[in-house]
Amino acid sequence: MKKKIGNALALYPTPLVVVGAMVEGKPNWLLVGHLGIMGHDHVMVSLAKTHYTNQGIRATGKLSINIVDEALLPRADHAGCVSGSREDKSGLFRWEMSDGGVPMISDAPVVMACTAADFYDTPGFDNIICTIDATYADEAVLDQEGRLDYSILKPVLFEMPTYQYLRTGDVLGKCMSFGKDLAQG
Repeated sequence: MKKKIGNALALYPTPLVVVGAMVEGKPNWLLVGHLGIMGHDHVMVSLAKTHYTNQGIRATGKLSINIVDEALLPRADHAGCVSGSREDKSGLFRWEMSDGGVPMISDAPVVMACTAADFYDTPGFDNIICTIDATYADEAVLDQEGRLDYSILKPVLFEMPTYQYLRTGDVLGKCMSFGKDLAQG
């Protein structure tokens, strides 16, 4: 029998990312562990309303979602330790501007340049529904067909409620291959 543990959010771990946005003419970076997929063409990032980065996203309508790997983790973690309203984080990462005018971390293995399509407010959070304008990837994390290879990319995962970072694991198999033997005929 299962034990009831309240209304715990049990969908962790999630990929760890750094969200980038221009705020008052400078790039600002924010560590984010609350994000999700909304169909094949939209993603959602959830940011506490008090974050400095939010005002830049609202002003420009643009943001980048930079996937964190282990090499990027120390600086990414720092981006979550301090507020851009108290510390200038524009020099925390080497960065470049996307064609759409959003700052992207040069050392991030994968970056999605996004447009904020909608804001969905919940108590304490700005939930930003984004369209993906362009995705940029280091060639080293692509397979022979030019697709992302997560066994090479190995994004850092964020787990809650313990606030721990996890390493991605081994490939278990191909999707929709395990259940074929269970098919009733």
